[in-house]
Amino acid sequence: MNWKSVKTTVSAALAAISLTFAAAAAEPPKGGTIAAVENTKGPIKIAFLSFQNNPFWTPVTEGAAAANGYLSNSNATVDFVDLGNTLSAEAVVAGIEGALAKKYDGIVVVPIFDGTARIINEATEAGVPVFNIIAEGAAPSERLAFIGQDATSAGRQIGEYIAKRMNGKGKLGVITGYFGATQHTQRMNGAIDYLKTEFPEIEIVGPFENKDKAEAAYSLTQDMMTSNPDISMIYVTAGGPFGAAKAVKDLGLTGRVGVVGFDHTPDNMQYLKTGEMVGLLDQAPYQQALDASVMLYNYLVAGKEPPSKVIPVVGKLLTPADAK
Repeated sequence: MNWKSVKTTVSAALAAISLTFAAAAAEPPKGGTIAAVENTKGPIKIAFLSFQNNPFWTPVTEGAAAANGYLSNSNATVDFVDLGNTLSAEAVVAGIEGALAKKYDGIVVVPIFDGTARIINEATEAGVPVFNIIAEGAAPSERLAFIGQDATSAGRQIGEYIAKRMNGKGKLGVITGYFGATQHTQRMNGAIDYLKTEFPEIEIVGPFENKDKAEAAYSLTQDMMTSNPDISMIYVTAGGPFGAAKAVKDLGLTGRVGVVGFDHTPDNMQYLKTGEMVGLLDQAPYQQALDASVMLYNYLVAGKEPPSKVIPVVGKLLTPADAK
């Protein structure tokens, strides 16, 4: 083989390798649905602002880390910023103000409360796009987009399941996360409004607030069962449903009282397998965190708009039969 033919063969091989890597780069990362476009802008920094007050946030954090690993190949970083373990509008505002001070190019955030629209608008007006995930306040903002579950519809879905499990009558205990959190209220009312209209023989006990804490859900469940021993179902709208499930187990009420809530976290799934949890609706937090970060990156480097201003996430409802 002469040198010219060797060079031709090597060039062909390198071209094939380049095509392979190009194809790989075009694929969305594992667990995500959005592929990164080519970066022709230079270094990009994204601030990812989220809370850390219960196990729900673990897949959110992992999704942000996966986005950072994926986008590092495109000269971009996704820096996770812990907003603390107390959910509040003030924490969100302070987090966004900090990201603006540090000159981040874009922000992914879980705003949750009313009172956050102003700072989101200020960031947008300053040329720093904001992508909301998981839950946002009821007041509209100039955010780039929102990805998450329709909380009212999710609440109704849970309500329909509760009515079926309770045969349309009996007592239902309700524990919400934060009374001031729009998503939590919509999840709660989505179920309660449906039940009051369609199944008036179901009596609502509560709601009570656990501030997303499992230990608070545990105590509230014990208190509810003491004052209302005929409760047959407990609906936890936000964080810590496994605390209610543990209380059911410790009270020896497995099989008589069922807990319904959100998120396929290991703590929740444990009680779904043993029967204290009887329904869990997921909201794909890992995918939300990962896809939002990549969509924001694509917008920053190529002006590529998200597919819509509101990107719905359809949850999957699991029962004990699914956990076996």
